Amino acid sequence: MFGTVALSLILAQSDLQSGQSFPLWKDTPYAKGTSANDIPTLTPFLPDKKSNTAIVVCPGGGYYMLADHEGHDYAEFLAMHGITAFVLRYRLGQFGYRHPAMLADAQRAVRTVRSMGFKTVGLMGSSAGGHLTGTACVHYDFPAYEAKDDIDKVSARPDFGVLCYAVLTFNAPYGHTGSRDNLIGPDAPKELMHFMDLPSQVTKDTPPCFIWSTTEDTVVPSQNSEMFADALRDHKVPYELHIFQKGGHGIGLTVKAPYTNPHPWATDLLFWLKANNWNN
Repeated sequence: MFGTVALSLILAQSDLQSGQSFPLWKDTPYAKGTSANDIPTLTPFLPDKKSNTAIVVCPGGGYYMLADHEGHDYAEFLAMHGITAFVLRYRLGQFGYRHPAMLADAQRAVRTVRSMGFKTVGLMGSSAGGHLTGTACVHYDFPAYEAKDDIDKVSARPDFGVLCYAVLTFNAPYGHTGSRDNLIGPDAPKELMHFMDLPSQVTKDTPPCFIWSTTEDTVVPSQNSEMFADALRDHKVPYELHIFQKGGHGIGLTVKAPYTNPHPWATDLLFWLKANNWNN
């Protein structure tokens, strides 16, 4: 069980302890209560040496739950390879939350980590967590919550995104209805559906992305990833796309600690980070 540390206005990297969670706000916007389900947090995973790059990890789970193997395991793997990682516990539909609470959590997480002095801040997510990551990449300047303090003066734009078998549209025939219902409801207006159709929201200012999926994924078809990559290409945004043949939805790293011989996407990601000088 991870402990929790109190939040000062701005934490320094030297204040961080691996596994010690901290809340994103002193007074959380949109909060329906004060339980753990109402208070979004970040949990740091620190490498042996201080890094210039940090990645905020958004676990998947259909905006209904948070999959530990897509949060804790990813963060631990990244820290083992010299990159500081933070697992974001964002708010969920099963506890009554809807957009824009989730985007607010992601934006605040990026700002909080950037305020610590990291040179590069990436955002990474799987499945619905990939949708949240993609949303934060294309709508980083959307006012998802009212600015409260100096952290909110910092840019919410991720320097890069990592999208793992991500939900990237809610439109038929490739959209994931469960994620849609938990995020915006089954009867969301057309304008909100368009806002959440992420390929259509890409601009030239969308950050570079590493994207992967599998052709065997029948839950979130790989066309989600392909359409988003096409949009990035059309807007001349750097990206890397991997569509693997084998592997169903939610496979993660496919191994547990010490993460020996993970799925090839993980080593491909490390190669991509190194190629862009984001690996330290």
